[in-house]
Order: sequence, then structure tokens, then C-alpha cells
Amino acid sequence: MADVIEWNLVEALDYVKFNAIDNEDFLDADEVTQTKLLNVADRTLKRKFKGLTIPNNAVYLFGAALGSAFNDTNVKQQQGWASMSVDGVSVTFKDWAKKGLDALIPQEVIDLINEENGVELSTGASIKWVTL
Repeated sequence: MADVIEWNLVEALDYVKFNAIDNEDFLDADEVTQTKLLNVADRTLKRKFKGLTIPNNAVYLFGAALGSAFNDTNVKQQQGWASMSVDGVSVTFKDWAKKGLDALIPQEVIDLINEENGVELSTGASIKWVTL
């Protein structure tokens, strides 16, 4: 089993409340869900940026981003749903909007990792050859 991380949820909640614009899903989640989001954020960042120090505030911000990406509505998109309707309100998801965890890492999180480690990483966008 993976290492169990004891998160300071009071610290995480305060940081997310005052530093993340899209924070409602994280703040409204129960402690188990908040811990799960932080664990997935931490594991993803450590895998993506192997060998670098990942500061807690980067994990907190990415956890909030994951909370939004996997909220009750958006999780349907991640599961491949095309659309849904509840009480006359319908939502249509775009096929291109489904993303892996790495693609959900905000630039602000990468900036915090850069600052902590004295490096210049980017979101990982790359230039590809195209034949016309």
C-alpha cells in the first residue's frame, strides 16, 4: 500500500480559500474527499516532476483544481458522458474536453514548483510537425 500522508486540512482549507479562484468544490467536500484530492494531487505532481521538491501549497492548489475537474457534474465528462439533463437543465460535454490528470495541472502550480526548486518548467506544451 502507498505511504499514508497526514495532511493538515486546516492549513489546506485556509490556503485554498484565499488562493484558489475555483475553490467551492474543494471547500465544500468532506474530509475524506479533501484528503483523497490532496493525495492524488501529491502523487501526480511527484510522478510528473520526479526528483523535484513539491511544496504543500502547490499540492493544495492542484487538489482544488482536481476538486473542480471531478465534481458531481464534471466527473461525468471524465467518465466519457456526452450529455446529461436534470430537471430541465441540460449539459453537453465536448469530446476534446476530457483530459488526463497531467493536463489538469495549472500553470500556477508549476510556477510554485519552479520557485521552490529554482527551475523553469512549463506546462509541457510542445510543438509538433504537421504536414499540409
